[in-house]
Amino acid sequence: MDRIELFCVFARVVECANFTRAADTLGMPRSSVSAAIQELEGRIGAQLLHRTTRKVSATHDGEALYERCLRLIADVEETENLFRQTSVGPSGVLRVNVPGRVGRLVIAPELPHFLAAYPKIDITLGLTDRAIDLIEERVDCVVRVGKLHDSGMIARPIGELHLVNVASPKYLSQYGVPLTPADLRDHQVVQYASPSTGRIAPWEWADGDTARAMTTQGRVTVNSAEAYIACCLSGLGLIQIPAYDVRDHLRSGELVEVMPDHRAAPMPMTLLYPHRQHLSRRVKVFADWLDAVLSARVMEGSESA
Repeated sequence: MDRIELFCVFARVVECANFTRAADTLGMPRSSVSAAIQELEGRIGAQLLHRTTRKVSATHDGEALYERCLRLIADVEETENLFRQTSVGPSGVLRVNVPGRVGRLVIAPELPHFLAAYPKIDITLGLTDRAIDLIEERVDCVVRVGKLHDSGMIARPIGELHLVNVASPKYLSQYGVPLTPADLRDHQVVQYASPSTGRIAPWEWADGDTARAMTTQGRVTVNSAEAYIACCLSGLGLIQIPAYDVRDHLRSGELVEVMPDHRAAPMPMTLLYPHRQHLSRRVKVFADWLDAVLSARVMEGSESA
């Protein structure tokens, strides 16, 4: 193998933390991956990986080399694309992960337009409401909703989601209409548990410039947006939800907004991608397209949904 190939194999082993998994993703025999690492360690003159029966991790020297490999691989890819873009444009497989309903209701219906505009790009689209590890799961970029924790990723803001408080007419006829968050002590709320942590989200609202939150009661707890909305439609309780998610239900009367003067603060939407993708034209053109699509389909008019 040439040096670039060795660097690519090494980077994949670090990301997968496993020789067999790295070999599978590269389409190579495990023995070839192991031999490549041995050859690279021989050239470098240092041990790059700690090896155990269950996991592989980078040594101190390996971590330093890994960061340089990412920059080098990205530079090589971008250099090649500089000469390709005028004739064939960006190409290759783009692995994207987005929240379930954003993917199903917004991105998937619009994907034919993206694929027609960029015929050399193929999309692997993952839909999940949990936070994923981009490096370990070999994802090029993800859409995250809500406040970000320090992830070490490049973050590109792509707008805000406005939230509404809603309930079904069936529920309101049985329990009455809450007028302020204080009234929620006498109401049922469908509880939403984070798919990643299991933590139940509190009920939130903005009090001027101050964010308020309270715990609520409810007999049903869910961990997906689909179930959250379905339980609300069934009259099981109130929910807080992005306006675009229930826009059609509000227009049809299946759901009714309550406490409009006590909405939670808007939730930021962000596109995240690893440092190694900082020059990828695939990621850039997708980010530009996604920004436009979400602005038109999700953010626009959400305040009055």
